[in-house]
Amino acid sequence: MASNAAVPFWRAAGMTYITYSNICANLVRNCLKEPYKTEALTREKVHFSISKWTDGKPEKPTIRSDSPED
Repeated sequence: MASNAAVPFWRAAGMTYITYSNICANLVRNCLKEPYKTEALTREKVHFSISKWTDGKPEKPTIRSDSPED
């Protein structure tokens, strides 16, 4: 049975909540004045490692650094 309940606008626009929240966070960061803007932009970068597994043992991890500029 279909519901006539209100749908969040981000869902109606075909976005996920994560995409919507990332757009909002970028807008807020870009509205900040210095030095807060620079601090917020440096916290935005993400660093993580990826390990491939072979025969049940991890290989040497690869360090990745992703940021919106990439």
